[in-house]
Amino acid sequence: MVMTTDLRIAFLPLTDAAVLAVARERGFAEEEGLHLDLVRTTSWATLRDRLVFGQVQAAHMLAPLAVAVTLGLSQQAASLSAPYKLNVNGNMLVMASEFAQALDPDVAARLDDPLGTAHDFAAAIGLWKRKPVIGVVHRYSSHAVMLRYWLASAGVDPDRDVILRVLPPSLTVEAIRAGEIDGFIAGEPWGSAAVDAGLAEGVAIGERIWRRGVEKVLAFRTPWLEENPDSVDRLLRALVRAGAWCDDPDHHEALAHLLSQPHYVDQPADLILRALSGRIVPRVDMAPLSMPDFMLFSREATPFPWRSQALWIYSQLVRWKMVDHSAENAAKAASVFRPDIFRRALADSDVAMPGASMKVEGAVASPLAVGSKRGELTLGPDSFFDGRMFDPERIEDFLASF
Repeated sequence: MVMTTDLRIAFLPLTDAAVLAVARERGFAEEEGLHLDLVRTTSWATLRDRLVFGQVQAAHMLAPLAVAVTLGLSQQAASLSAPYKLNVNGNMLVMASEFAQALDPDVAARLDDPLGTAHDFAAAIGLWKRKPVIGVVHRYSSHAVMLRYWLASAGVDPDRDVILRVLPPSLTVEAIRAGEIDGFIAGEPWGSAAVDAGLAEGVAIGERIWRRGVEKVLAFRTPWLEENPDSVDRLLRALVRAGAWCDDPDHHEALAHLLSQPHYVDQPADLILRALSGRIVPRVDMAPLSMPDFMLFSREATPFPWRSQALWIYSQLVRWKMVDHSAENAAKAASVFRPDIFRRALADSDVAMPGASMKVEGAVASPLAVGSKRGELTLGPDSFFDGRMFDPERIEDFLASF
């Protein structure tokens, strides 16, 4: 008889915590001899502290935050490891309806042309009643990194021309209602909640800024991960099965209802369903737009932790002078993503996984069949909206191109 292992995992009330909820509620973790105690947390700073100080064994974490903690940029330095990506994409930039009036009134075209919209946004800044205040969920969040990248493409300095205000995802809607912020970028369902309340309109979505852009990871303290290989492997196997369940369209309604419960996201199921089904409502009076890749959990090797993606995050931290570039820092950042652990955990499974651990990010323009240890594997488009590519072997050249 297999002894049950208890694991405490911190998460925030977001749609992209789905894989953890499903692993627990649908029995995938139990079948691996695990009991998951999912600890609902309000802010990313609190979640970080719970992981770093050992109150939990693992956490649903912003990928850049895991890199930042390892680099010593975020309060208490600690070595973190992320052997699993919980999702890609799934966030939306929304701005107050009055601000959005200065942008293309065709909202579908607006979302589909992030480069043009960035330039419209730059012009709208000068017309607004104050320096726009944009909410971000953490300084080291995927959304904040993408927002900076997107704004800068139109010549907007995110440290000078706008104010980026940090607040927890669950407080974003009330902050825009109170006029404390003019918009925000956050993981779903919070953008949809602001739209549904008639407070804001969709301006840009993460999936159009960087297709298949890295979002949340499962993070561990590195010493704990290395001391508990069996528990880690069992958890990853459970999550792979849960991720496949989450990506199945036949399960989206049931998943939305599961996440709507008070101990998970505590928002209406129909709001949560939008991101899951890729049917996004960017303005309150509009029919849903079909965006089938808005958020992915499993297909196209979504869970695989490419080290090149950790290095892209690192390149942005260097670009915005949050960390000095050095070979040592680059190596530390790359070490956060652990494809070796992913491969070990799934070695005896039929899960197709890439043979490489790094790739040129932004180079896949259309579905691409790639080499896999077993089975067939197709990677989806991973292009950046500005056409740039990131070669992890040439970080200096990439940084010099801005």
